[in-house]
Amino acid sequence: MLERFIERMPKAELHIHIEGSLEPEQMFEFAGRNGLRLPFKSVDEARKAYQFTDLQSFLQLYYQGVRVLVHERDFYDLTWAYFSKAHSQNLRHVEMFFDPQAHTGRGIAFETVISGIHHAMLDAKRRVDISSKLVMCFLRDLSEQAAMAILQQALPFKDRIFAVGLDSSEVGHPPEKFSRVFDEARKQGFLTVAHAGEEGPPEYIWQALDRLKVSRIDHGVRCIEDPDLTARLAAAGIPLTVCPLSNVKLRVFESIEKHNLKQLLDRGLCVTINSDDPAYFGGYLTENYLAVQKALSLDRNDIYCLARNSFQAAFLRPDEKQIFLDELDNYLSQNQNE
Repeated sequence: MLERFIERMPKAELHIHIEGSLEPEQMFEFAGRNGLRLPFKSVDEARKAYQFTDLQSFLQLYYQGVRVLVHERDFYDLTWAYFSKAHSQNLRHVEMFFDPQAHTGRGIAFETVISGIHHAMLDAKRRVDISSKLVMCFLRDLSEQAAMAILQQALPFKDRIFAVGLDSSEVGHPPEKFSRVFDEARKQGFLTVAHAGEEGPPEYIWQALDRLKVSRIDHGVRCIEDPDLTARLAAAGIPLTVCPLSNVKLRVFESIEKHNLKQLLDRGLCVTINSDDPAYFGGYLTENYLAVQKALSLDRNDIYCLARNSFQAAFLRPDEKQIFLDELDNYLSQNQNE
């Protein structure tokens, strides 16, 4: 009964890398029209390659995939395909990451990347009534200087970017490495988020909070190893954008049954569920909800709490949040017997 309730429930997604929604079929389509060769002979062979031992092994395949994104049309088609999927799962609001350095480093103009994504975001609002915001991520395995340079390239497009974040290889690249970049981003009016506490230690979450002044922690599941940190996150209401299927696929947890999401919820943290890189990790937002509900025996109140958190944690005005929260509450009251 809860499956149908979850599938139709209004929800938001706050941790989706748009390049990570590149399905193998799209990879072959884009490669074909852009005259590029892939290391795979077929879609099936590409899918079979989606077996990872850790974050780095995934990133190697991820960066191989983004090479097929060349023209504005590619970025538009990729983003629109994600929104079509999101609409089918009743997502009402999305805050998505993009990695401009993964493209500008290949000679693709910043404007090409953001224009394709932005036009799909506008069409998503107009055609399927999904609101969205864009978060630009810095690649943490590159230098502070490179991050500062891409921030400067982004400034002419400030009206299209709401926040900046930090992603890619976590271990060995602490958040404090980018303190000055994030200081400058905040001066320019951007909100800040950061991937921390996925593979990296709780100390990285402390740094994200204190050095980068983040509004949200992306992943953050290792916070539970530090009781003081867990208490701080709960008291301050700092949201965690948790990605269950991703965590299992990248061996952060051995299985969904061993995921600590329920423990985080029970400790009063503002936990949200997200898909991360759904084409690579075996599921979009609804699949992540269904997986944790079944594996962790979450009840209707847990599911409602997670969906409510997703709207509360979004970068929306209070009145905008209230519209979505009312929609969620109405859905709950009309589906008591699901």
